[in-house]
Amino acid sequence: MTPPSSTYRLQLRPEFTFTDAAAQVGYLRRLGVGALYASPVLDATPGSTHGYDVVDPTRARPELGGEEARKALAAKLREAGLGFVVDIVPNHMSVEVAKANPWWWDVLRNGRESAYAGHFDIDWSRGRILLPVLGDDDAVAELKVEGEELVYYDHRFPIARGTEGGTPQEVHDRQHYELVGWRRGNAELNYRRFFDITTLAAVRVEVPEVFADTHGEVLRWVADGDVTGLRVDHPDGLADPGGYMRRLREAAPGAWLVVEKILHPGEDLPQSWPVDGTTGYDALREIAGIFVDPAGAPRFSLLAGSPDYRAVEEEARRLVTDTILVAEMRRIGALVGAPDAPAAVAELMIAFPVYRSYLPEGGDHWAQAVARVKAKRPDLASTVDVIDRQVRADPDGELATRFQQTSGMVVAKGTEDTTFYRYTRFAALNEVGGSPEDFGTSVEEFYASATAREAGWPAAMTTLTTHDTKRSEDVRARLAVLSELPDDFADAVEEWTGKHGIDEPSLNLLAWQTLVGAWPISADRLRDYLDKAAKEAKIRTTWTDHDEAFEAAVAAWPEQVLGDTTLGVAEFVERIKGPGWSNSLGQKLIQLTAPGVPDVYQGTELWDFSLVDPDNRRPVDYALRREVLDRIEAGELPEVDETGAAKLLVVHRALTLRRDHPELFRGYKRLHAEGPAAEHAVAFERNGLIVVATRLPVGLAAAGGWRETVLPLPPGEWTDVLTGTAAVGELSGSLSRYPVALLVRGD
Repeated sequence: MTPPSSTYRLQLRPEFTFTDAAAQVGYLRRLGVGALYASPVLDATPGSTHGYDVVDPTRARPELGGEEARKALAAKLREAGLGFVVDIVPNHMSVEVAKANPWWWDVLRNGRESAYAGHFDIDWSRGRILLPVLGDDDAVAELKVEGEELVYYDHRFPIARGTEGGTPQEVHDRQHYELVGWRRGNAELNYRRFFDITTLAAVRVEVPEVFADTHGEVLRWVADGDVTGLRVDHPDGLADPGGYMRRLREAAPGAWLVVEKILHPGEDLPQSWPVDGTTGYDALREIAGIFVDPAGAPRFSLLAGSPDYRAVEEEARRLVTDTILVAEMRRIGALVGAPDAPAAVAELMIAFPVYRSYLPEGGDHWAQAVARVKAKRPDLASTVDVIDRQVRADPDGELATRFQQTSGMVVAKGTEDTTFYRYTRFAALNEVGGSPEDFGTSVEEFYASATAREAGWPAAMTTLTTHDTKRSEDVRARLAVLSELPDDFADAVEEWTGKHGIDEPSLNLLAWQTLVGAWPISADRLRDYLDKAAKEAKIRTTWTDHDEAFEAAVAAWPEQVLGDTTLGVAEFVERIKGPGWSNSLGQKLIQLTAPGVPDVYQGTELWDFSLVDPDNRRPVDYALRREVLDRIEAGELPEVDETGAAKLLVVHRALTLRRDHPELFRGYKRLHAEGPAAEHAVAFERNGLIVVATRLPVGLAAAGGWRETVLPLPPGEWTDVLTGTAAVGELSGSLSRYPVALLVRGD
C-alpha cells in the first residue's frame, strides 16, 4: 500500500456531482494534489447535501450521476495519476424517508420475519419498533391509508401483510411498528441510532453477512482499482471497531485506510487496528495550537466570567444522559438489573476521560471512569462494582459492547455539541479533538507529536479544516491573533456589548469572536450560525424547546451590529487581519510538510472564512482558483493580501514538491533558531527539506522584528521553493517576503 502524497476533500451533492468533480481533476492535478477525497457517494436520502445518510449501500448515488458517472470520474482520476479516496459510513443508515431505504421498508413491513431484521440494531424483545415521527402521541388522528401505505402527513410507511382493511387507527395497531411522539422516542426508543438522531438507524456490521451486504459495492470498486483509499466514519459507534478494521483490511489489503477516530490529547490510536491512522483532528489541535499565545489566557478567562471547564462539561454531559439519551441509559441499565443501574450507567458515561475504550485495550480509561464515579457517588458504588465486574469478565459481551458504543455518544453530544457552545472563553480552541481548557499547544508538544507521528503513523491524515470543524482554519488563525491582544479585544467586547449585547453571556462572547473571526460576513450567514449555536448550547433555547423571544433577539443581532458603523469592528479587524494571514500561512505550510498525509478541504487553498456546517459546504469558485493558479504558474509571486493568492502559492508549491519528490518528506528533526526572537520561529528538517514558519507575529513586530535571530542551516546550498531565492541564515532575510519558507537543498 502506498498512501497518497496528499488529498483534496470534495463535498459531493446533487448540485455538485461526479461529473462536476471530474471537471476539477485537471485543476487538482496542477495544484499538486495526490488524491481526490470524496464525501460519501453511496445512495443517500433524496436531496442530501452531505451523503452521510445512506439509504442503499449497493449502488452509487443516482443524484450524483450514478454508476456510469462514478466510473467516468474514476477513469479520469486514474488517467491524471490521482488516487480516489471514498468516505464510508458503516455505523448507520438513514430511515428518514422510510421508502427510500429498501432494507428498512422491508423490516417495517415484515417485522422479525424480514430478511433484514438482523441488519439493524433493534431490541425486538421490547415489542414493536417505535418510530418517533409524531408531534405528540395523540396525533394518530392524522393517520390515513393510501393503497398499501399508512400515511402521517408526509411520512409514509408500509402496511404489514395481513393488516389491510379497517380504519387507519386499526391498521396502525396491527403494524410491526408504532408511530409515537418524539419525546417518547427519546425515552423508549428500541433501536440504536447515531447520537440522538432517530432518523439514522444503527447497522450491525459486526455480523459478517451485514458487513458483506453493506460493503460489497465499495469493496468491488477497490478491487477494480477505482478506489485507492477509504475513510471510515465514526468507528466509535461500532460494536467491535478493532474487529471491523481487521475485516476491512482483509477485504481491501491494498487500500489506504484512515479512521475518524477522535483522540483526546495524549490518547493513542489502538495499536491493534490495522489502519494507517486517524483523519487528523489530533494534528489540527497540535498545529493550530502553537499559534495561540498562552499569555492571553487570564484576560480571556476574566472576560468569560472565569468558568470552570470541567464543571461546564459535566453539566452538559449530564444533560445528554438525562434527556437526550435516556433510552440508551435505560437499555444498558436493564442489562445490569439493579434499580439504580441507569443512574450508575449515566454517571460512568459522564466520567469517561475519552470517547470510549476498546476493551481489553483502553482498560485504564475504563478504570478511571469507575474510580471517579465511586469517589463522587458513594451511593452508587456497589452498582458500579457490579457493572465493572460484568464488563471486565466479558469485554465482548453485550453490556461491555453497548457501554462502549454509547460512551462516545455522550462525550460527542455533551462535549463537542454542547460544551463547545457554552464554554466560549476562546472559540479558536473549541474544535473537534481539542481541549478548550488548555490555552493553546506548546511548541515542545507539537515537535514531540510530529516526531511520534513520523515514527508510528507516518501515513495518517493531517488536517486543518473538515466538513465537521466548528470554524475554518483561517477563522481560527485570525482568532489566534486575539490571544496576543487580550486586553484590546476584551475592552472592545465590553464596549460593543454595552451597545449591542446578547442577553446570554456565553453566546454573546461567541458572537463577537465569530463576527471578528469571519469578517466580512453577511447578516444571513451570521444569523444562521448564531441560531445553531444558541440551540446547541441548550441554555436559553434548544432545537426542541424554543424560547421564541430569545431566538428573535438573536436573529435581529447581526443586522444591528453590521449596521452600526460606530462600533469600529471593521477597524479592529483591519488591525488583526495581517497577523491572521501570517498565522494562516504558517499553520498551512506546517500541515502540508510535517509527517502525515495532508488534506486540503475544498476551497481552502485561498482564504476561507467559513463557519460550522452547513456554512462550510457552500459552493467553491473554482474558476477563480484556476485563474490564480495560472498566474502563479506563470511566475507571479503574489503579495500577502485580501486575495489569498499567497496561500494558494504555498499550497501549490508544497503539494507539488510532496508529490514529485516524496523522498524529501521522510524523517523529522526539530531545528532551533537562535537570537532575540527565536521563540517566534517554528522550524524542522526532513530529508533535504527545511520548513520555517512564524508564530505570534504581533509580539514579534512589537519587539522589533527578527533582528539578529538566525536559523543555522545544515551544510549545503538551500533554495526557498516559494520564492526561488537562495536561503540565508538570518530570518530577517529568509522571511522578508513571506512569513514562511520552504527550503530544499540545491537549486
